[in-house]
Amino acid sequence: MTRNRFYLISFMVVAAVAAGPAVSFGPATQTSAEVWPDYRGPLGDGHAIATGLPLKWSETENVRWKTPIPGRGWSSPVILGGQIWLTTATPDGTKMSVICVDRETGKILLNRVLFETVEPDPINDVNSYASPSAIVESGRVYVHFGMYGTACLDTKSFETVWQRRDIRCKHSVGPGASPVVFEDKLILTMDGVDTQYVIALDKTTGSTAWKTERSAELGVVGPEGRKSFCTPLLVSSNSGTILVTPGARAFYGYDPRTGKEIWRVKHPGYSIGSRPVVADGVAYMNTGYDRSEVWAVRLGGQGDATSSNVIWKCQRGMPYKPSPLVIDRLLYLIGDDGMATCLDAKSGETVWKERLGGHFSASPLYAEGRIYCFSEDGKISVLKPGRKLEVIAESQLADGFMASAAVAGKAFYLRSKTHLYRIEDWKATR
Repeated sequence: MTRNRFYLISFMVVAAVAAGPAVSFGPATQTSAEVWPDYRGPLGDGHAIATGLPLKWSETENVRWKTPIPGRGWSSPVILGGQIWLTTATPDGTKMSVICVDRETGKILLNRVLFETVEPDPINDVNSYASPSAIVESGRVYVHFGMYGTACLDTKSFETVWQRRDIRCKHSVGPGASPVVFEDKLILTMDGVDTQYVIALDKTTGSTAWKTERSAELGVVGPEGRKSFCTPLLVSSNSGTILVTPGARAFYGYDPRTGKEIWRVKHPGYSIGSRPVVADGVAYMNTGYDRSEVWAVRLGGQGDATSSNVIWKCQRGMPYKPSPLVIDRLLYLIGDDGMATCLDAKSGETVWKERLGGHFSASPLYAEGRIYCFSEDGKISVLKPGRKLEVIAESQLADGFMASAAVAGKAFYLRSKTHLYRIEDWKATR
């Protein structure tokens, strides 16, 4: 994603505001350097436009504040104004909470239990009961715990505006997909072992606006082969906005206003956690388990586009959970096992492939011409983008990362397994 595109969309937002209230822009077009409304940033692609960010840090260097976060949750922080929002849960999943942190001081302003469940389904070791990230816009924050509940809160009064507990599917190992906002709708993907669908809620009331069942023919696959955990991506095109959303056995493009399926591309996988990225009209998507592959899929068309829209496939050593980055027509991937890969985005050819070490769940982030990678053991590797691997800095914090990083102003906001950090060269900003 080029910086020019960020400036263009920022200009569009300013023009829309000037034109009056008839035009509605959700978090996907809030591109100020002070806003991080989605777990992968203003455009959902892991690119940050903030400047003045630190290159290195430690527990004693460039830490503005460090706040313990109670419970267990892998949701990424989202930021608007002076507030940081995230979710957490008790380790056993019986209580699920929303947390608001003061961005300036790190003080917890709100820690409220929203949902209680007597006997939640078991989860595996790499998940939590609070893995879906919140999404925030002016005056409202939306929090989602998969089948256990979805709610909207007023960001000024902290009052609950609405909540739903009847949007159900059996996740099998806990929830994972985060919501997205489009115009007046909150869109959720509910891909369980029992049922698979996408649903849009009215943002104001929480009522169902549309619901679309997944159309892939799952055949004789077992229950585990039917699920997915992937957060959708909203993509602008000449024909309008498309909701790109991988599910088990197929990638889909939907009309986010109506839920109508526009196209689908069949693939062999399931349990997808890696979010798509899009560049130059091509979506780069992961097929998930059993055999993790990355496919380049041309956007457009109607109906079954499997034979017409797949440009290339990379079939070795691809990530399951971390989402990719596209920078200057190169595709960067960080594998769960610490294998870093750079592919030519046009051809799919491997440019380089080398091991960083460690294990990864958090998605990489691109800022200030650098790629920041956050491992599960707390190591942060900073890479210089290009046609050879160059590690330009390394840092270490006390605990590891399952959540992806957020950026606002001149600071990183990092959620480790136990704490939320504000990382900033704060001496230079005083």
